[in-house]
Amino acid sequence: MRITTFAFYQMELKEKQRRILNVAVELFKEKGYMGSSVRDLATKLNIKAASLYAHIRSKEEILEWICFGIAQEFFDELQEVKNTNIPPKEKLNLFLDKHLSVVLENRDVTHIYSNEWRHLEERLPEFVELRRSYQQEVEELISEIYQAENWELKSPSFTTRFILHTLNNSYFWFKRNSDSTNAIIDEIREKILFGLLGNQKQ
Repeated sequence: MRITTFAFYQMELKEKQRRILNVAVELFKEKGYMGSSVRDLATKLNIKAASLYAHIRSKEEILEWICFGIAQEFFDELQEVKNTNIPPKEKLNLFLDKHLSVVLENRDVTHIYSNEWRHLEERLPEFVELRRSYQQEVEELISEIYQAENWELKSPSFTTRFILHTLNNSYFWFKRNSDSTNAIIDEIREKILFGLLGNQKQ
């Protein structure tokens, strides 16, 4: 599977690094980050393991590309939502749509991002802070929306974690080739909105 909307295609990765990234995503999804070796990656690329180090610093660098790249895409979409001048309820809808779109268009990348980030070493503190910052910004957005609509929000932090966990793991629930991304987004959005707003949704 080729990554089409992944943020790193807007970054300055060289052509061979992009190829390495694509194959590494397949490998990490199949065997897990810890279960994958540089030799495994080289075998899939049909090159010698030593040759990989002409293009990457380490296996961990590839995990950094994945985690920080998809995180930046989430931030970019969130910023677009925050800058949009639309009614609060529509803004909540838009946030759900945009975050879900990133997840579903990059399913394998999101899987690695969600499950393997703890294996970052050198940049782990930086990434933990990045995740915390994103959750905080989403929490602020949701709190602003609830306040604008005079809805009761008992636990902004729990609500935010619930939303992000649901969105980030949505790729588990649908077959890759049989379900329309738009249909999936509509269904998940409806269920999340009903759970959050109940009778206030109408």
